[in-house]
Amino acid sequence: MTLSPIEHVQSLRIGTVEFVSPDEIKVLLDIEAPESVALNAGIPRPFPRVNNYVLIPNDEGYLVGQVEWLSVERSAFPKRRGMQDFGLVDLPYPLRKMSLNPLGTLRKTGDGQNYRFRRGVEAFPSIGDGVLIPTDHQLKTIIESGLTKNVPIGTSPLANNASICIDPDRLFGRHLAVLGNTGSGKSCSVAGLIRWSLEEAAKNMNSSQHNHPNARFIILDPNGEYARAFDSEENTCNPFQPRIFRVGDENNPLQIPLWFWNSAEWCSFAQASAKTQRPALIQALRFAREGRSCPTQPLIDDVKCFLRTIITTLRLEKNSGSPWGKFPSSKNFYEKIEKWKSSLVIECTKLESNSSELKTLSDIIVYIETLATPRKQQYANYDFTKDEVDTLIDKIMQAFLVFGGSRNDIVGIDVDAPIPFEGETFLHILEATSEMLGISTHAETLLMRIRGLLSDSRMKPIIRDNGNLTLDQWLDSYLQNNQTSNNGACLTIIDLSLVPTEVVHIIVAVTARMIFEALQRYRKIHSKSLPTVLVMEEAHTFIKRYKNDLENQDAASVCCQVFEKIAREGRKFGLGLVLSSQRPSELSPTVLSQCNSFLLHRINNDRDQELIHRLIPDNLRGLLRELPSLPSQNAILLGWASELPVLVRMNDLPEEHQPQSNDPDFWDVWTRKQERVVNWETVAMDWQQRQ
Repeated sequence: MTLSPIEHVQSLRIGTVEFVSPDEIKVLLDIEAPESVALNAGIPRPFPRVNNYVLIPNDEGYLVGQVEWLSVERSAFPKRRGMQDFGLVDLPYPLRKMSLNPLGTLRKTGDGQNYRFRRGVEAFPSIGDGVLIPTDHQLKTIIESGLTKNVPIGTSPLANNASICIDPDRLFGRHLAVLGNTGSGKSCSVAGLIRWSLEEAAKNMNSSQHNHPNARFIILDPNGEYARAFDSEENTCNPFQPRIFRVGDENNPLQIPLWFWNSAEWCSFAQASAKTQRPALIQALRFAREGRSCPTQPLIDDVKCFLRTIITTLRLEKNSGSPWGKFPSSKNFYEKIEKWKSSLVIECTKLESNSSELKTLSDIIVYIETLATPRKQQYANYDFTKDEVDTLIDKIMQAFLVFGGSRNDIVGIDVDAPIPFEGETFLHILEATSEMLGISTHAETLLMRIRGLLSDSRMKPIIRDNGNLTLDQWLDSYLQNNQTSNNGACLTIIDLSLVPTEVVHIIVAVTARMIFEALQRYRKIHSKSLPTVLVMEEAHTFIKRYKNDLENQDAASVCCQVFEKIAREGRKFGLGLVLSSQRPSELSPTVLSQCNSFLLHRINNDRDQELIHRLIPDNLRGLLRELPSLPSQNAILLGWASELPVLVRMNDLPEEHQPQSNDPDFWDVWTRKQERVVNWETVAMDWQQRQ
């Protein structure tokens, strides 16, 4: 017998609204409501359950609520719809109640047969309104809501295993954080999201000329666990063989040359002090990128280089106020110009007599002597006036022009531009620059650190530049070129497991920054963004919160700042960020706040749970309480990538495609079910780099 619409609604009724607020609705369940399994919704379904969905009819269609908690209260008599007197002795009677979080509105489409779910509630119910259990069709509509969900990632245990699909534009375009404890399935989820996205893109390609998607995934892998997840030379499920860069790999060696590093990265690695060492390092870096090397160039270029350094230094000193600052700043400035004068006197002996170059240098020497004479007296006042400093700058500028320079040369090229130079050349220039600036003594520790970097055999394979690597070749290898590079590879894995600890933060920072700046310039040239996804595994190690008041930023702080910039601005240039971390409380708040989608696996730590509760904008108290008890492979998807928060069981990933992050097999090894051959000599030879 076919039920009328009113009878059908009544058959789905399970309770009555008795409390309404903008973030909570309380419901009194009917006595006839299901106690464990609902049979009136089309197919058997567990009900009531925490995090289940229910409907409340309103003017817009149905308000969708998610069950936050269930409780039982005692009443003096039973309450049954339509009946008030049972003719029985009144006894305490249990009343079942539940609290709902209002999520959105379910409306019928134009054909009257289907539904569409939308986040946000415009019309709240009134006291006494009925509460309905959704039909199977309505429940699947809620779970599978969204217009362009192209990639299936799992199923919903709360909705009869309805398929959970995501929109890649939403998931990757506005940054994703995959958070959870070790062993909860984070790495498999990250690998699955990449694999399933590429597979669906291959199935839906709109081109007959190419056999692979124009996709770019770059994984920064600190533990070397993702190589196996995508290694599929003969696997038809994943035709996108990745390119894997490792330290010491003969075919694809990991190379991040020194000339990629910008001034901030150099200063953080070398621990350059802000007041003395940093200006010298930046100046030497600029000279190195310009191809200048004072000890080996002709005399005219040598003097021009020296004059240019003096002008730059004088302007820095003037801006800092040293010439008229408190003692000993002014005395230090006096000693500096005296040393410059001595160097200029030596250069004058190398020039031809009566030449214009000699005349201009002599003019500078005479003026410096004029400035120095009154300050050689006992108890002299070393303060300089602004006019004296400006006149000195003008005279040195005139000499610089005579030696073939121009005023535009003073500005110079961008000190952070990735222009090649050799490490040894940079070291020599830094030594010469320190001598010219009069800080040779203070620069010893700086030079020692850079010498150690250049001579360290562990770092040479990474930072070396044999002269064959160009910037466009590096971008072709790591970011892939237009159509045919690497046989259509859509995935780049950068294995950081063998990168020395001393430079691993710098290597990560440089790699991420180069990718970001390359995409910036791509959009500048083409006026379109190039969609790219950067995946950072063990993000709490490289995107760790730091103190903002530090004068000298260390390498970890500089690395975090790079990712903060990507998190803030990457979306504009097509760079999506995927973070995987087991300690969200240690992550940079700036980066986490820019993540619009979250895939939350099991989280037990109290601090991490508190952070998640503060971070998530939705009213999800009940759903997030489930985090400590989530089994492996289960997660909560919420944020921009999902119309509503949903519990999802991630799709199965075959064992051969899972990242190599399994728990160690202690028992099987102890009981010799699995053999482990131990030869420490082989380990020692590899460790000591012996053949």
